[in-house]
Amino acid sequence: MYRAGTHIVADRRDFQDRQYAFAAHIRDPEHRPAPEGIEDRRMALYRELFFNNLRNLLATFFPVLRKLHNEKQWAHFIREFMRHHQSTTPYFLELPEEFLSFLQTEYEGRDDDYPFLLELAHYEYIELALSVSTEINDLTGIDTNGDLMTGVPVKSPLAWVYAYHYPVHRISPTYLPEKPLESPVFLAVYRSADDKVGFLELNPVTTALLNAIDENKSGQTGRQLLQTIAADINYPDVDGFLLHGAAALSELHKLEILTGIRAPKIAENKK
Repeated sequence: MYRAGTHIVADRRDFQDRQYAFAAHIRDPEHRPAPEGIEDRRMALYRELFFNNLRNLLATFFPVLRKLHNEKQWAHFIREFMRHHQSTTPYFLELPEEFLSFLQTEYEGRDDDYPFLLELAHYEYIELALSVSTEINDLTGIDTNGDLMTGVPVKSPLAWVYAYHYPVHRISPTYLPEKPLESPVFLAVYRSADDKVGFLELNPVTTALLNAIDENKSGQTGRQLLQTIAADINYPDVDGFLLHGAAALSELHKLEILTGIRAPKIAENKK
């Protein structure tokens, strides 16, 4: 019994070793030999199948990034990703996050890489991440039609704000910025009730307003938040600032970046 068990364990280890060798060769055929006893014609089918599927899949998730690179350049990204990155997920929809992580932490940049490579990849990843996010707009305790100036505005958890050094939302094969902007560009990515994802370029004041709403622990009204921002930037015409701020709040609500205001608590009737 002991000898038979030892034989089974040895067979299992041999099978696992062959699996590891097979996977290593698929990932890096130039440097890792294929397992012995497998015809190269058959191995070639697996090599091409895995590589092409990953190349096409990631091209779908990063369409602008793909358009900016020729076949040889894109193939280089995919091969380096397969060679160096240990993915931790079996799910296709999580591969873009793995690819972004690879670009940010493992990829060795080349002289001909675009300077905005990482920011563009992040921007394209965010759209997918938000589209598949399991977060929801919980409207419990929210007055969706309340006055945003006199009430406490509530920001949607499906609205994310990011700052970029390059205008990533405008990059295309015909627009390739070579230098970062003098000031960051702020973008809000949001998902509406019909599950459509949109992007909105924000000015610094609207960005500050959204951040203030998100961090509003003391329950300040929209008007109070705007007054605080006006004081912080020493805006000379506070009344005019409030008018513009009210319009901005209304637009953010229309886009569902804001869900409404906190509903006032109704006191229980005394018995």
